[in-house]
Amino acid sequence: MDINKGLPAIASHRDLHVWIIENQRMVPVPERAYGNFFEEHCYIVLHVPRSLKATQGASSDLHYWVGKEAGAEAQGSAGAFVQHLLEALGGAAVQHREAQGHESDCFRSYFRPGVLYRKGGLASALKHVETNMYNIQRLLHIQGRKHVSATEVELSWNSFNKSDIFLLDLGKMMIQWNGPETSISEKARGLALTCSLQDRERGGRAQIGVIDDEVKATDLMRIMEAVLGCRVGNLPASVPNKSINQLQKASVRLYHVCEKEEDSVIQELATCPLTQDLLREEDYYILDQGGSKIYVWQGRMSGLQEKKAAFSRALAFIQAKGYPTYTNVEVVNDGAESAAFKQLFQAWSTRKPENGNLHGMSELIRGRLDVGKLHSQPELAAQLRMVDDASGQVEVWCIQDLCRQPMDPKHHGQLYAGNCYLVLYTYQKMGRVQYILYLWQGHQATTSEIKALNCNAEELDLMYHGALVRVHVTMGSEPPHFLAILQGQLVVFQGRMGHNRKGLPASAMRLFHVQGTDIYNTKTMEVPARASALNSNDVFLLVTASICYLWFGKGCSGDQREMARTVVAAISGETKETVLEGQEPPCFWEALGGRAPYPSNKRLPEDVSSFQPRLFECSSQMGQLVLTEVVFFSQEDLDKYDIMLLDTWQEDKSKALMAAHVTWWPRLSAPLHLLWYSHGGLLDVTFSIFLWLGEAASGWKEAVTWGQEYLKTHPAGRSLATPIVVIKQGHEPPTFTGWFFTWDPYKWTNNQSYEEVVDGGLGAKPAIFELTAELNNFQLSRGPSHGRAGPLTPRTLKGSQDGSGNELQLDSKGGGTSTSSYHSSPKPTIKGSLSREQLMHQAAEDLPEGVDPAHKEFYLSDSDFQDIFGKSKEEFYSMAKWRQQQEKKQLGFF
Repeated sequence: MDINKGLPAIASHRDLHVWIIENQRMVPVPERAYGNFFEEHCYIVLHVPRSLKATQGASSDLHYWVGKEAGAEAQGSAGAFVQHLLEALGGAAVQHREAQGHESDCFRSYFRPGVLYRKGGLASALKHVETNMYNIQRLLHIQGRKHVSATEVELSWNSFNKSDIFLLDLGKMMIQWNGPETSISEKARGLALTCSLQDRERGGRAQIGVIDDEVKATDLMRIMEAVLGCRVGNLPASVPNKSINQLQKASVRLYHVCEKEEDSVIQELATCPLTQDLLREEDYYILDQGGSKIYVWQGRMSGLQEKKAAFSRALAFIQAKGYPTYTNVEVVNDGAESAAFKQLFQAWSTRKPENGNLHGMSELIRGRLDVGKLHSQPELAAQLRMVDDASGQVEVWCIQDLCRQPMDPKHHGQLYAGNCYLVLYTYQKMGRVQYILYLWQGHQATTSEIKALNCNAEELDLMYHGALVRVHVTMGSEPPHFLAILQGQLVVFQGRMGHNRKGLPASAMRLFHVQGTDIYNTKTMEVPARASALNSNDVFLLVTASICYLWFGKGCSGDQREMARTVVAAISGETKETVLEGQEPPCFWEALGGRAPYPSNKRLPEDVSSFQPRLFECSSQMGQLVLTEVVFFSQEDLDKYDIMLLDTWQEDKSKALMAAHVTWWPRLSAPLHLLWYSHGGLLDVTFSIFLWLGEAASGWKEAVTWGQEYLKTHPAGRSLATPIVVIKQGHEPPTFTGWFFTWDPYKWTNNQSYEEVVDGGLGAKPAIFELTAELNNFQLSRGPSHGRAGPLTPRTLKGSQDGSGNELQLDSKGGGTSTSSYHSSPKPTIKGSLSREQLMHQAAEDLPEGVDPAHKEFYLSDSDFQDIFGKSKEEFYSMAKWRQQQEKKQLGFF
C-alpha cells in the first residue's frame, strides 16, 4: 500500500494490528511477530476496542513508532499513513507518537510479556520471526519492571552490568544470566520473556538455562565464557533508569494555540487543577504534563489543517521547551479523549458519541444482525467483533488426556474452569466457506493441557490445510462472537470435567451469576456460594440438593430475567423457584451461610460514566513514588511480586469529610463491617483507591504512604480524605474484584513461584551436557595453552543448518583471540566413544581427561546407555533429579 492507495484490510477477529513501513509502503507484520521492532524502521500500531462494552468507554488507539535509527523519509511516511488511517476511522482514535525505548504505558501494554528491539533494517525485517532457526548467536539486554523490553547488544562481557538481565541466545540453548542485584520479580518477568521467545522463535524446542549464582552454575558459565571469552574485572552497576515520578507528573499546564497571520501563538492558559470548560470546541490546545508527556486536544470545530499539523506543532513545542526529542506525544479529539487525559481534569462529562458507525450499534445487537452489512462494512464487523450473525456450524472438543474428545452438541456451552476446549465455527462469506477456531483456556487448566490445546489446534489446522483463523480465548474474556455462537448458553463451572462429562463432586450449594440481556452477550459463571457474591443489578441461580432458586435483583431488567430462564435447564434439573430480592425465604439465606452485605447500588449506564478505572504498578525510586500503568487490565496483571494501585475514581466529596484509611484483613468467615464516624454521625464512604499487595511483594509498609502520595500529587487535585483500601492477595473483597471484567478466585491456588519453575527444570540439562561435552572435545583438539581460551567466533558454536535443532556443533575453524595453537590432526571424540569400563565405578581422578565427573553417564554411547539404564538418554534426563541420582548410584555412575 502506498499513501495514495486504499487502506490494507483490517481483520475483524483481532483487536491489534501492526504494520512496518518499507519503501513507503504499509506491510502487515505477522501476528506471531508482534512485539518485534527493527530499530531502522517505523511501525504503525492500531488497537481497536475488543468489545461493544469497551467501545462505549474507550476510543481506538493509533500509534506510530519510530526506531532510533529510522531515517527522516520513513518517519514522514509513517506520519502520512497515520493521517490516512485516522480519516478512515472517522477521527475517533487517540494518536500517539512513540520513540524506541521511551514508549507510553498504553503501547507497552499491548505486548506481553515484552517487546524486542532488533538490530538491522529492510533486509533483515523481511522475516520478523523465523521459527525453528538454530544457527543464531545474539545477546539480549532485558530491562523493565511491569513492562519488559529486550534489546540486541554487542556479544561481549562489556555489555553486562550487575543490575539487569541478559539472555545469551545460542539457537538450541538459551541462557538467562541474572545480575546479582536483580530482584525476584525482574527475574520472573525476564524468564517469562525468555519462554515467550522460546515458543515463538524455536517452536518450544530450545532449551533454557538460568544463572542465578555463577558459582553454582559452572556448566552454564563455561558455555558463556566459550562464546564471550573470559571476563576481566568486575561488572559495572547499571545506568539509573530515569523514570518519571508522580511529583513530576503533578505539574500540569494548559496552553491555548492560535494562528496569527502565518505564525502559531502559544499562550499559557491555566495550571492545575484544570476544568473541562477551559476547552472550547473551535480551538485546539497543548497540555504539558511536567515534560513527561505532551497532549494535543483538538476541538471538533477546529480546522482540518490544524488537525493535520498536530504532531509537528507538538514537536516544535517540545523543541522550544528543551525537552528530549523522545518525549511522548498524544493527540486526542474532542469527544474521544483517553482515560489518562480525562483524569488530568477535576471532572469530566462525557458526550454521547456522534460517529455514525457507533450510533445505533446497540440496535444492531438487540435485533437480528444483518450479515450482508457486516460483510460489506468490515469496520462495523471490527467494532462489533462479529464476523456474521452466529448462525453457522459449531463443533466443540474438550482436551482430555492430551487429546481432543468431541462434545455432545447438547452440552456445547457447558465448559469447566479446569479444562481447555477447541471450538470450531464454520460459516460462509460471499459464497466461500470460512473457519474460526477458538482456543478456550480455563483459569484452572494445567500447563500440559494448555500445551496440548495448542498442539491439537495445530493438528486441526493441518487437516483444514491452514484455513483456520485461530482465536485464543481466556476464561471470562470471551468475545461477543464466541458468546453468540453458543446462543447465550455459555455456562462455566468450577472444577474439571471427567471422562463421563461430569465434573468433580459438587458442593451441597452452588451459585451461578447470569450476565446478559440477549443471545449475543449472555454468559453464566459459577461463583462462591455466599451472600456477598450477590448483586442487586443481576440475576443469580442458587442450586441446592432439593431446589433451584432463581434470584432476581431489584435492578435487573426484563431481558435479563428472560435470558436467565433459558440457562436454568443447562445447570440444574431440580424444581425451580423464583425469588425476588427482599422476599427471600429463610432457607435461601441458610443455603448461602447467612446474610451478608453485597453490592446493591444502582449500576450507572455505561455511556454516562465519566472516568474509567486505572491500574498501576507501584515502585519507589530515590524515595519518590513511580507508577507504571497497565492499560486494558485484567486479573492476569496482578502478580505475587507486585504492589498495585487501582483508582476507581468513585469518591463522594460531600461525604468524604475526613481522612480514612481502611485495611482489609481476613477474619475467618465472619462478615466484615466498616464504619466511620464524624461528629457522632455515620459516614457512608465509597472506596476509590485500592492497594493490592502480592504475597511475595516487598514494601508492604510503604503501601499506604504511596496511596497518600498518589492523592497528594494527582494533577486533578484529589481529596486527601479519599479512603484507601489495602488488600492482601487471595483475600479480595467483591468491591475490588467487581472492577475486573472477570475474576477467578482459584487463580493462585496452584501458581508456581519463580524458584519452583527454575528448580522444576526447564529441560536444559541434556543441552548443557551436550554443549559441555563438545566444548571438552574442542579444547582437547587444541595444543598446549598458557592462558584461558578467548571467545569463540560466531561460526565456532553453531546450530544445524536444517533447523531441526538435533545437533549443536563446534567448528574448530573458529580461532577466537587466544594465543593457543591448533593441531591439524582430527580432534578426538568423547561423546559416545568411551566404554563402560572407563566410566563405571571410577573415581574422578581416574576418569579420562575432559569428562565431567557429575555426569559420567552422558559419555556412554547411545547403545551402551540403553543397555545399562534400560532407557534412552532423553527418557533418563526427563526424570526427576533425585531419581536420576538414585539410578546412577545403583549402576556405578555416581
